[in-house]
Amino acid sequence: MTPFDVDPSLSSASTIPSRCYLEPGFLAAENERVFGRTWQLVGSEADVAEPGRFFTTAVAGEPVLVVRGDDGALRALSNVCRHRAGPVASGSGSCRAFRCGYHGWGYGLDGRLLATPEFEGVDAFRKDDVALPPFRVETWMGLVFVNLDPGAPPLAETLEDLADLPRRRPLPGMRRARRKDWTLDCNWKVYVDNYLEGYHIPIVHPSLFRELDYAKYATETKRFHSIQHAPVRAGAPGRIRSGPGDEAAYYWIYPNLMLNVYPDNFSTNLILPLGPDRTLTVFEWFFRDPEDPAVGKRIDETIAFSDEVQLEDIAICESVQRGLRSRTYDRGRFSVKRENGVHHFHRLYAEALAGSQR
Repeated sequence: MTPFDVDPSLSSASTIPSRCYLEPGFLAAENERVFGRTWQLVGSEADVAEPGRFFTTAVAGEPVLVVRGDDGALRALSNVCRHRAGPVASGSGSCRAFRCGYHGWGYGLDGRLLATPEFEGVDAFRKDDVALPPFRVETWMGLVFVNLDPGAPPLAETLEDLADLPRRRPLPGMRRARRKDWTLDCNWKVYVDNYLEGYHIPIVHPSLFRELDYAKYATETKRFHSIQHAPVRAGAPGRIRSGPGDEAAYYWIYPNLMLNVYPDNFSTNLILPLGPDRTLTVFEWFFRDPEDPAVGKRIDETIAFSDEVQLEDIAICESVQRGLRSRTYDRGRFSVKRENGVHHFHRLYAEALAGSQR
């Protein structure tokens, strides 16, 4: 890959080159230097609340098994058998031990090798010396994060002042209510770029524009996250439930997690590359008392509004992906007033590909 830089000065900087969104080789580098070295949201603590509960996932293409042990400890283990690389587990559920789906090797909830069927006579081999390699796992706000990089900073260091968000916003007690997956024909970074600025709201999102006080919309950047402060407009139609002085807050955690916080709910939006020009976005909504029928009605209304905005974002992101293929386009410039969040992301991304980020 040809090296590139992003000027630290917003007023003179240009965006990352279009090839970053198009060439397949960039995804391999991103799995190694971006997704493979950052804290990745993989699930909810509610899914592994009791001993024996587990789920499987992948981080940067690496098969991962998340399980609650008999000792109460939460672990992230390699989901690759130490024998011939078969799957130790699949899907999610509850069990007392894992059995590889290839040759039946057995593993404990802590990753220790327990059984090796028909393996007598193998020289210099002891089960006690073999275990599923562990990965780092931490939790925050009931969410489970995994990091493949043993040298990465702790999650709290990445979150900085976001770590105490539950104390600053009315989030405690909210539980997962719904999930919805979307696939887009664009590079994952196109979607992240789009999320990180409100500049497009007046053009792309007319209904959202009527809810928010765009004149007071502002983006604040930290080291590894940013916050878009979006005050709710006085006299707005009310599709965002709010009181006087309330604001929506859109948090982005490098590189691919969004946290959308409203007065009565929050949602996570996880962005996962499926290929150079294909992206999965996973939405999960969290409400207080989601089983209450009155809350259920509000959930339906919230998701309907979210879907409306998401369809508008999909249309523009897919159009941008087509535009990035143009022989006439390579790099653009930033609005100093509105696109500091995108510039922040592009600088982090360029640092990561250059190998200088920690």
